[in-house]
Amino acid sequence: MKNTDTRTGSIYAGFSYFLWGLLPVYWKFLESVNAKEILANRIFWSFIFMVLVLIVTKKWGLFIRTLKGFAENKKQMMALTVASLLISVNWFVYIWAVNSGHMIEASLGYYINPLISILLGIIVLKEKLAAAQLVSFILAAIGVGIITISHGVFPWIAITLALSFGLYGLVKKLINVESSVGLTLETMVLAPVAGIYMVSLFFNGGNSLFAESWGTDLLLMGAGAATALPLLYFAKGAQKIPLSLLGFLQYISPTLTLILGVFVYQEHFSKIQLLSFAFIWSALAIYSLSKTKLFTQRAVKLEKENRAAL
Repeated sequence: MKNTDTRTGSIYAGFSYFLWGLLPVYWKFLESVNAKEILANRIFWSFIFMVLVLIVTKKWGLFIRTLKGFAENKKQMMALTVASLLISVNWFVYIWAVNSGHMIEASLGYYINPLISILLGIIVLKEKLAAAQLVSFILAAIGVGIITISHGVFPWIAITLALSFGLYGLVKKLINVESSVGLTLETMVLAPVAGIYMVSLFFNGGNSLFAESWGTDLLLMGAGAATALPLLYFAKGAQKIPLSLLGFLQYISPTLTLILGVFVYQEHFSKIQLLSFAFIWSALAIYSLSKTKLFTQRAVKLEKENRAAL
């Protein structure tokens, strides 16, 4: 892999995580709007935005061919529907959490997401657990347990976000299509439902779109671009850099969200939460280091030495 590709890929991926980390600011501007309406607008305008992207990038023909292929393959169509539902759940919970003062717990969800992916890999894909991954998982479990016991309430926001996004990634393995085409298909599945909900709100007088201000209208319609752009930059970056580097970069997003929650929106960050996060950060550090080339080479060397000793 060329250094220029790695540098370019790092910029693309890093920028996508930077945008995701700042996205709570965008949703805070829509704090007066019901989370369900925000989600409906996010899905509907994401689909419209992605259609325009496909036309501009001359991938509309590819989209039509892929759509015909999905129509003939029930397994792929089912996977597409499940992926759409999972990402919609993830978006809704995230929007609700941010606008309800639970930004810190939302960031926790994306910190533990890689470790949820490990668990899904073991259960669903029958992957073997390396020693470093086992230690990471145990430390993360202790961190989640501390929050649960101290508050007496299961951290459902963090777990829902991590689990829905982890399952989304798992299902996406069954949908091997070009990134922009895939996102268009996913939003297309629920766009009619979102559109019907928006129309029903309009006729019932419960809508915010075209009812409050130009600023609110632009923000709701702009939710499509705000959703799609980070995903497109991520797809470009992921193709050019090693998975281990991508793993390090992904912590940009929850870190920014955590900083925003504590220092900008003044959410309470207790000592118990700090202790819990410390366990999870330690788990992530061990997991990330286990994926680096240096760690892998050292593990292989030790394995060879152990075999030679026998």
